[in-house]
Amino acid sequence: MGAEMIAPGWMHDQVTAEQYDSWSEEQCSGIEIVDGMIVVSPSASKRHNRLARILANALDAAAGPEWNADTDFDVRLQDVPLSNRRPDVTVYRADAIDITPTRPEHVLLVVEVVSPGSETTDRVVKVDQYARAGIPFYWRVEQAATGVPLVYTYVLDPAARVYRDGDVFTGVVKAVAPFAVEVDLCAL
Repeated sequence: MGAEMIAPGWMHDQVTAEQYDSWSEEQCSGIEIVDGMIVVSPSASKRHNRLARILANALDAAAGPEWNADTDFDVRLQDVPLSNRRPDVTVYRADAIDITPTRPEHVLLVVEVVSPGSETTDRVVKVDQYARAGIPFYWRVEQAATGVPLVYTYVLDPAARVYRDGDVFTGVVKAVAPFAVEVDLCAL
């Protein structure tokens, strides 16, 4: 086996919350931590990033002063073993803007934009993790071959800690929960 086939040592060691919290923003960029293990995320496409930004802007405007909607930061799902996810869009309590790490109790809604290579993670794994963490709403954006995005919404059943199917939107989102918001995702 050639040297190029051997993964670096850091990919085999579990990361603790204390270690991760000591890293710089640059070191944390482009990764998630799942059960203490580093998961490297490839750079997203421009279309993916634009969908996330359009949704974040619309959610931020509709949410009112109690909530913020932002992109590209960690949500600490659990400390041991460490699990940090970096949703494409996160709606969180405005009064928690300076609290680090952001925890599920600060979060109202997470949105994931599915990309090639993230299908199973976004459709199955993250849905389960976010539900077990108690995040009330989950939206999944599918980039359909037609070019018209599909948005699947889910609402947490807090007793069972699983998501129940909500509305599905094609192109234009006209959601009423967790608050009223309308956004045209066809206008890329």
